[in-house]
Amino acid sequence: MSRWGDAARMAVGTLTTVPVPAPRVIDRRVAGRAMLLAPLAAVPLALAAGLVLWAGRDLPALATSALALGVVALGSRGLHLDGLADTADGLGASYDRAKALAIMRRGDSGPTGVATLVFVLLVQAGALAAATPVTAAAGVLAGRCTLSMACARGVPSARPDGLGATVAGSVPRTAAVAVGIAAAGLAVLLPGLPWWRGPLAVGLGYAAAGVLLWRCTRRLGGVTGDVLGAGVEVAVAAALLAFA
Repeated sequence: MSRWGDAARMAVGTLTTVPVPAPRVIDRRVAGRAMLLAPLAAVPLALAAGLVLWAGRDLPALATSALALGVVALGSRGLHLDGLADTADGLGASYDRAKALAIMRRGDSGPTGVATLVFVLLVQAGALAAATPVTAAAGVLAGRCTLSMACARGVPSARPDGLGATVAGSVPRTAAVAVGIAAAGLAVLLPGLPWWRGPLAVGLGYAAAGVLLWRCTRRLGGVTGDVLGAGVEVAVAAALLAFA
């Protein structure tokens, strides 16, 4: 149980701003379990997004959507948005692997990263404008479910250090598949939607993150923490579009 406790603290402390004690041990088993627990760790973010949509139901839909995205970004320290911008800069800058990784490690964002960030946020905001509080929360969680796929056994790390090296390949494939099946199964129960809409949204989220994962492993040689964050954001955008 201590390993699962460390994994929960790692997941919450890494993916949210919720204050928790530091894990006593961080090894590959703890890291893998933390990625499996990522959707549960993100429940406060999902609830916050749904609450903002509910509270702002009499406001302009696009403004409420932007506020909901802002709350999620604040609650996650902008971690995934930063990863999206850095990944876009790396992929767009050079076909040289070492140069692309060096660009991704820098703290600034270039034009490709900024443009990608704006585009994805516009898609998310537009989709949220047609969402309900329940589907908004489901979209946030669907994106975090894809982290176990991106960290499944066989997915290498692009660097020997950093968050990507800690979690890459740390999740058993059967466990990663189980998370996806569970997410799709629970999505059937979402109220106000045809039974197939929820699983479709989850599937499209996984497909979007999977395409990005495939591209990054080919170009960069594996995943980094930035790639994981980028996968979350594109998965959220795809899932919200399907819900809308």
